[in-house]
Amino acid sequence: MLKPFKLLSTTLMLCSLASFYLTAEAAEKLLIPLGKSVSIPAYGVKKILAVKDNVVDVLNVSDDEIILSGIGEEANATQLILWDMTGKRVYDVETYSESNIIKEKFDCVLQKHKAVEFWYARDLMPLLGYERWENFDKVIKRAVESCKTSGVAVSDHFREFKKMVRLGSGAKREIKDYMLTRYACYLIAQNGDPKKEEIAFAQGYFAVQTRKQELIEERIALIERTNARSKLRESEKRLSQNIYERGVDDAGFGRIRSKGDQALFGGYTTQEMKNKLTVPQNRPLADFLPTLTIAAKNLATEMTNYHVEEKNLYGERSITDEHIQNNQSVREMLGQRGIQPEKLPPSTDIRKLERRVKSQEKKMIQQSGILPNLKEQE
Repeated sequence: MLKPFKLLSTTLMLCSLASFYLTAEAAEKLLIPLGKSVSIPAYGVKKILAVKDNVVDVLNVSDDEIILSGIGEEANATQLILWDMTGKRVYDVETYSESNIIKEKFDCVLQKHKAVEFWYARDLMPLLGYERWENFDKVIKRAVESCKTSGVAVSDHFREFKKMVRLGSGAKREIKDYMLTRYACYLIAQNGDPKKEEIAFAQGYFAVQTRKQELIEERIALIERTNARSKLRESEKRLSQNIYERGVDDAGFGRIRSKGDQALFGGYTTQEMKNKLTVPQNRPLADFLPTLTIAAKNLATEMTNYHVEEKNLYGERSITDEHIQNNQSVREMLGQRGIQPEKLPPSTDIRKLERRVKSQEKKMIQQSGILPNLKEQE
């Protein structure tokens, strides 16, 4: 017979185990892509606890919303415990790499004949985010024109052919398809809709021969930075045109931009930031900024463009005030995430990256090989 204190101890242990299993069963599962965020509802949050560090970043946006961001380089898991007005809630959180999943899909449709890798356009179409062949065929035709412009033989990399497919009714129909080398696929990605996430991944995937995950991600980061810089050039060009039409000359544009930088970089002027990052005097500061800062400058500049046009602002003073305010707003947003743009390290000279891309493209043409004949393939 159990003694009273042993019985009490056993009872407490059983209650603890029951509580553990009830918690485990009640836990809601959350899947979060690395580098992205999801929101969960909250009702007057009192406390939030992540059992494991460096898996998710938790931001209590308001009394009724929490933002969770997947962080780190690799997939991971943790448990998140939240206490609010409704009581205690438990989430089993798993982070995962979207690029790993996408890479596997591209690898699955890869074809090979001897040493030459190639893909069929119909297989690639859904992986690049296109639903209609008519739209995708237009992208292929633009890629063909890019190939011609580069002085490369189109027939070596794009091979149009017809094939029969079975319809739902059982009948057969002839449709058009293409065989595509790695270089052709790269050109298609370059000419695709840049707003599609699949296109950005494909640009990195087809750019590197070995297609190791780390090389693909490195290439994607390079593409993102060069694209961000191009967008900033365009928005600043538009701002220059806007303010010229409103009575501000080139020197005034320089002053406006420097005042905006001073607001974004916590008091540092453009020249002071160039000195801080050891940027050559004859080069733009943005050519040495990391992608995040370039994107921040672009957002502030686009906001200024919008308000200059919308409010029909005129003169250097009013446009300067607007640009300062927009850069301050962007800085505050970054500050909420613990980011101070002036403390971020410089990045590689953008011109070096652009030269590297061109050099890699030339190698890619040679490494892609030449498409096999259809008869040869059979």
